[in-house]
Formats: sequence, structure tokens, C-alpha cells
Amino acid sequence: MKFTAILPSPEIHCFTILLVAGLYTPVRSEITSLDAGNIDDILNNAGVALVNFYADWCRFSQMLHPIFEEASNVVREEYPDTKQVVFARVDCDQHSDIAQRYRISKYPTLKLFRNGMMMKREYRGQRSVSAIADFIRQQKVDPVKEVQSLEEITTIDRSKRTIIGYFEQKDSENYHTFEKVANILRDDCIFLAAFGEVSKPERFSGDNVIYKPIGESVPDMVYLGSLTNFDLTYAWAQDKCVPLVREITFENGEELTEEGIPFLILFHVKDDNDSLEKFQHEVARQLISEKGSINFLHADCDKFRHPLLHIQKTPADCPVIAIDSFRHMYVFPEFNDLAVPGKLRQFVLDLHSGKLHREFHHGPDPTDSTPGQEEKKEVPSNPPESSFQKLAPSETRYTILRDRDEL
Repeated sequence: MKFTAILPSPEIHCFTILLVAGLYTPVRSEITSLDAGNIDDILNNAGVALVNFYADWCRFSQMLHPIFEEASNVVREEYPDTKQVVFARVDCDQHSDIAQRYRISKYPTLKLFRNGMMMKREYRGQRSVSAIADFIRQQKVDPVKEVQSLEEITTIDRSKRTIIGYFEQKDSENYHTFEKVANILRDDCIFLAAFGEVSKPERFSGDNVIYKPIGESVPDMVYLGSLTNFDLTYAWAQDKCVPLVREITFENGEELTEEGIPFLILFHVKDDNDSLEKFQHEVARQLISEKGSINFLHADCDKFRHPLLHIQKTPADCPVIAIDSFRHMYVFPEFNDLAVPGKLRQFVLDLHSGKLHREFHHGPDPTDSTPGQEEKKEVPSNPPESSFQKLAPSETRYTILRDRDEL
């Protein structure tokens, strides 16, 4: 006996599939179905929640269902408290308002929540029972390491961003705020904490939190806000833990690409920290107002040889700055012009105005021509196609929604 899945509207790309009776045998599981009436209550009361956003007609969603249910059973045996870990699902066809709220652009999407707050990094790992169960186990590991003596602080790895809390008591509102922040930013910073007599020398006027930036000689930064104010504490920690210029790797490329905004990338040799520092400084000086409209990234020249070749460069040419708009790539003319006031900013503004694309096709705009210079005949050309678009979610793993408005 066979069943044919109902196809969606032609704008949404998926495939007709055949389900052979007996291939999928439902198992008893505690998957919570979310709707507008219960979603906030359930997620807000869950320490960790993994939510499957799916569509019944999508073959990848259908393939994930039994795996997700079995992973839920495995995890439930280890964490029987239903408020510790929740496995939930949202039928995006039935609840398009929820899909829009969480900006779902592909099926299935597995999003992680902590106490009702959606984490930026969703689950993108292997779709197997063991991999999903391992992912949840990792999320349940305490992100805060307790310091037994202040001597330990002197030996911390200064190549990593570290936040240290000094508290009188572990069972306190101040520490609970710190712990909640650490859970959210566990992938971005190292979190340490000292208590009681161990922390006393650092508690001049009460509980204290400091940030140790990367670099041996870089001074510490002290949090001056209220530790009972979660929003304030989180905003401060996020600003310190998530750098303005992030590194793109093959591991986080899909996540960064899915953010859907163009890349401004510095390609540099791994050990060339000087060029990276110059780039970081100029991005902070010239482009802080553009944060949110473009992603500031840096990439290892050797690992990302292919995008360099796309713009007719090699690792020997590094450092190189380029924009990838997800349609085309554009090269910043000269790295040494980076410090010219406004030069990098204008490069980004020319992307937004369409000038970069226009000039690739038709040469410099007439307003940029030297007065009295004979106007050159237009020579049609095409900028190199986007290279990083290839890191976007694959159609061999997801049903991609071409336009979020389809929801």
C-alpha cells in the first residue's frame, strides 16, 4: 500500500515522495505540539527546548520525524524532569504565524531555546538519534567552571575571550543571572566563577564580574551594571563575547550565510594578526553604523582559496578585502587604502546604492570621470559570481523557501 504526499504550491520547492507502509512505525514519545496558545508558556518554563519546525509534505521533515521522536525518548530517560529538557514541534502549515515569528526559511529547522529565549545557533548536525541526543547532553553541561584558587586565573588561555564572576554565594540572584548569561553565550566565551573566601579579594564592593579580552597585555573590563538585571548583564556580555568582526569557517558558514546579509571579508594569512587588527579598527571606526546591514568577517586565505580564485587572487595576494553580496563578489582596490578616511565606508555604501554592480557592467559612473576626459565606450562585463552562497543550506538536506513571504 502506498501514499503520495500532497504537493505544495509551485513557489515552494519540494519533491513528491512515496511512503511505503510499514517503513515508519511511530514510537511512543513525548513530543509537545506547539501552537499560539501554549508556545510561550512551554518554552518559558523549559531549561532547554529543541523545537522542530516542519511541514508534513516535505520529504526531509518526514524523514526526521521518527529520528526526532526516538532522540526524545533517549533524552527523556536521562532527563526525566519535563522542565529540564523539552522536545517540541511546530507544524508550519498550520501555524504560519509562529513560523514567521521565528523567521523559518527552510524545512526542517531545529531551533534551540533556553528559558524561552531562542538561541542564535540552531542544530545543523547529523540527523541521527545519537547525534541529536549528544547535542542535548552538551547543552546540559554546566558552562561555568568553578575556580578553586585565584592562582588559576593567572594561567587562563588569553587567546580566548573570558568572563569571570566573583560571588559571595553560589545560591544567589546575582550568580543565577551570571549562569543564565553563560548558558546563552557558552559558544562565544569561557565563563569562570569563584565563590566565598576564594573570591573575597576581588569583591571590594560586592559581587564583581570582569571581562578578560584576547591578548596578554590587554586590560580587563569591569561590568558596572546591576547583576540582578538580566537584560543589562546579557547585553554587556554579548558585546564582549561576540566580536564585531567574526571569523568565517566551513563549520559556521551555513549559519552566517543564512543570516541573509552581504559579507565584507578580510582574507588574510592565519598568523597575520597585524592586518586583522587594522581591519577590525577601521570597521569599528568607519562602519559601526552599518552593523545589521552587512556582516564583518575574516577568513583564512589558505582554507578559502576557492573564493580568492573567484576574484582572481591567490593566498600570495593576501591580505585582500572583498564584498560577497550573494550574487556577486567585489574587490576593495587596495588594502593599503584601508586607513584612508571614509574609503572602506564608501565601498560598502557603493554596494548598497548599486554603484559597485553598475560599474562592473558599465565602467565608472559619469560623475566619477575626470573633467575634460573623453568618455570611454561602455564595455559590458560581469563581476564574479558569489562564492559564499555555496555555503548556504543545501537542497539535499532542506526544503528551501524561496521567499519568506510564502509563509
